[in-house]
Amino acid sequence: MPGALPDVSGVRFLWPAMLGLLVAVPALIVLYVRLIARRRALALRYASLATLGEAPGATGAFGALRRHFPAILLLAGLSAMIFAVARPQAMIALPSRTDAIILAMDVSGSMRATDVAPNRITAAQNAAKAFVADQPGQVRIGVVAIAATASLVQSPTDKREDINRAIDRFQLQRGTALGSGLVISLATLLPDAAIDVEKILTGRSSRNWARDPARQAEIDSFKPVPPGSNRSVAIVLLSDGESNTGPDLLEAAKIAAERGVRVYTVGVGTQEGATLTTDGWSMRVRLDEDSLKKIATMTRGEYFRAGNALELKKIYRDLSFRLAMGKGRATEVTAIFVAIGAVLAMLGALLSMLRSNRIL
Repeated sequence: MPGALPDVSGVRFLWPAMLGLLVAVPALIVLYVRLIARRRALALRYASLATLGEAPGATGAFGALRRHFPAILLLAGLSAMIFAVARPQAMIALPSRTDAIILAMDVSGSMRATDVAPNRITAAQNAAKAFVADQPGQVRIGVVAIAATASLVQSPTDKREDINRAIDRFQLQRGTALGSGLVISLATLLPDAAIDVEKILTGRSSRNWARDPARQAEIDSFKPVPPGSNRSVAIVLLSDGESNTGPDLLEAAKIAAERGVRVYTVGVGTQEGATLTTDGWSMRVRLDEDSLKKIATMTRGEYFRAGNALELKKIYRDLSFRLAMGKGRATEVTAIFVAIGAVLAMLGALLSMLRSNRIL
């Protein structure tokens, strides 16, 4: 997402023992209190020093705060510098470069259900187009339509008009082959990843693969990578039900996980579902979340549920942010604490000098 800010969480310290220096802070507070008490005693003893007591008008809580504010700033600055000595680290998710995304969308007949107004497919199309508009201009987006079979209806491109036209051309069909959709999406994103698509979909290798020893050797020598480690590509899979045809969905998810590709899954619909009538038959279609959750977990993606059109649009906005931000990485932030400490200490010294021509 353009202009996204780093996400920071979980501060820890490389040298935590140095935090023991913080005991100096209460000791300095005690010393400061005694110094103030000594000055007041001197002011009472010598009438000529009475002007050292309090500035005119500096009475009450506000006056006390004004008198002691420079010292508070100096102590806060010292505390920040002690934190810096302990070498703090934070988990920071910096902007990530995602080169290509596949929108894999369920276009089975159950997407006609109206539990998500005006119906599931229309809400999904509108939200998908909003998602496309949110992506940075250099991100290429492809579209895969999933019914009884899966097909690539738009190759990854940076031309937003072509992507939107592909989304608008969806035609609802029977069947839900989510496993096929994942495999087609993977083969599109990773054309050199040695994925024998035809063998996975039909159980038989294509002639080109069978006659190419180099390709077979590439498959045999493949070594899985950590799930979610490929930050340059991602799949967004939207569906309202379970896969009922094609290759096993979890096996397809395993292929994605072994190649480090994250799959973000979106379940559209409600638990109550809606009743559809087709050719004299009535059936109730409900959202089936279990498989979608498993896919997201296996691939280090994330699962979202949309019970209405507004939720669906919000989910796609959240997805835009997640795809724009990289994986959290421990980064030393010592310089930040040093800068904070220096600024506070300098400000405290400056205020003290302006007020009484001395630092404390």
